[in-house]
Parts: sequence; C-alpha cells; structure tokens
Amino acid sequence: MESRPYLLHALSPLHVGTGQSVGVIDLPLARLKATGIPFIPGSSLKGVLRELRRPREETGDARGLHDAVFGPRRAKPGPVGDEPGDYAGALVVGDARLLALPVRSFVGTFALVTSPLLLALARRDLGGEAGAWPKVEPLTQRRARVAALKTSAVVHGVDTAEPRVYLEDLDLPVSPEADAALDTWARGLAGMLPEAELLMKRLVLVDDETMSFLWETATQVDTRVSICPETGTAAKGQLWTEESLPAETLLVGVMGATGSFNKAPKLAADAVLDAALGGEGTVLQLGGKATVGRGRCRLLTWRAPDARGGR
Repeated sequence: MESRPYLLHALSPLHVGTGQSVGVIDLPLARLKATGIPFIPGSSLKGVLRELRRPREETGDARGLHDAVFGPRRAKPGPVGDEPGDYAGALVVGDARLLALPVRSFVGTFALVTSPLLLALARRDLGGEAGAWPKVEPLTQRRARVAALKTSAVVHGVDTAEPRVYLEDLDLPVSPEADAALDTWARGLAGMLPEAELLMKRLVLVDDETMSFLWETATQVDTRVSICPETGTAAKGQLWTEESLPAETLLVGVMGATGSFNKAPKLAADAVLDAALGGEGTVLQLGGKATVGRGRCRLLTWRAPDARGGR
C-alpha cells in the first residue's frame, strides 16, 4: 500500500461533531478518546472527496475512474439507501488530527500554537518523510519557544531579558535561545501554504499540558437560536451552543491506496492518490453547518522541507 500525508487548513470555523452532549456545550467537537485531541474522521473527508470528484456523466472513462478510486454504487437504492457495489474502492482516508491551533495573542493578534506531542504524532504519520522533519525537544516547564525570536510577531519584549507570549489568559516566558528544529517545521509548513509569512512569524511551541488546556478552552463556541415564525422570538427549547475549530487551524492526516480492485481501469496506488487529492490547494466543504459559513477548508499535499527548493 502507498501512503501520502495531507494537510488541512481551515479557512472558516470548522465543526465536525459527535452529536448532542450532556456537557456545557450542546454540540461539541469530535475528539480522540484517550488524548482529547480534536480530529476530523476520515469517513467525513472521504465522503466529501467522493462527491467533489463525482463526474457529471454516469457512464464513460471518468465514471470508471471514480468507481475505481471510491468504489461503485448500484443505481437502484435499497431500503436503507444505496447498496454497496461489487468491489471496494482503492482509496483509504485516515483521520485528520490537530497540528496547530490559532489562539488569541496580546501581541500580533493571534498565534499558531503546537506542542511536542502534536509534532511527534505528525512525524510518526509522515512515514518515509519523517527524517526530513526534526524531532522537537520537549519543554519541561510552563514556557514557550518560537522559531526565531527577533522576527516573531507574537512575542512581547523581544529585546528584553524576559520575552513573553500572552495566549488567551496565559502568560508564558519564551526561551531566548534559537530552536533550529522548530524553525525547520515553521519553514516547511509555511512552504505548503500561500500565506507563508502568516505561519513563519506566528508559530509557537508550548508544553503538552498547556496545549491540552488550549484545545479544550481556546476553541470557538457560538450560541445559536431558532426563531419561531409566528412570534418572531426564540422557539421553545431552541437555544443551543456549538463548538468549532477556529479559522486558520492546521490538521494533518494520511491517505493510503492499493491498486484498484476493478478490472478496468486498472490503476496503480499513486494514480489513486493523485485522483483523490486533485489539484494543489483544493477547497472543500467539511463537517456541518455549511449554510452558516462553517467548514471551508483547503486540502494540501504534505511535502518534505526540501521538496520545493529554496526553503
């Protein structure tokens, strides 16, 4: 099986939830059970890609290619929806896990915050490319590191003996020494995004405990209401809260592929991945609440830091 990492960049708030909750937030985000890290199920992304790549014509070479990648559907729906086809699609889409979370900053408007745990999990997912991404040393205290202190847009007191970052209600001292490993991550990630300067100047590394606090408390929570058409006021029992990942969030995942299982067209694994990913920077609509502006994301192919040169 061939695999290829991908990067998801949220262009608007992103809500991929788990249904109703008995907690403080009525519609929370989907989170991994053991760690609490926000994620997007691979099934959600695969369904969106399936519809996005669906050809207009129901017959022909384009239809055959689509069926080979995503699997066919029978024309007649069964009692519970479309019945599965005669063979499986060749594409396997893994979950997209949080990599960097935008957090309000007293200096520079916002920071893109990550942690040693999130970067270590990303390195594991990168497989053969992991060697191009250095291991980031853990932080033993409640403090932060940035890629380059002098050029950071979110550090207060750059020229003082005690530079700091202010994230939400947190006041964290910044290590004055340069972090070459984090600089490599910042440059590599920036090379995948059209807004390179946005990330280069705002990437902040915090300890894992602080990061777990942020992914629980620094998400976007909106209060929604349904209006009764007869009275023009809130309908009874129709006031609720929704949690979303903020715009500018970065998530990482892995897509895999085998050779296609159908007889024709017979595709190699690389061709399956190319057909699924499409052009660089494909814009998708993911998750729920699309009619109120949620879920606009950019899908990018993950590249090693030296893959484009000049980085």
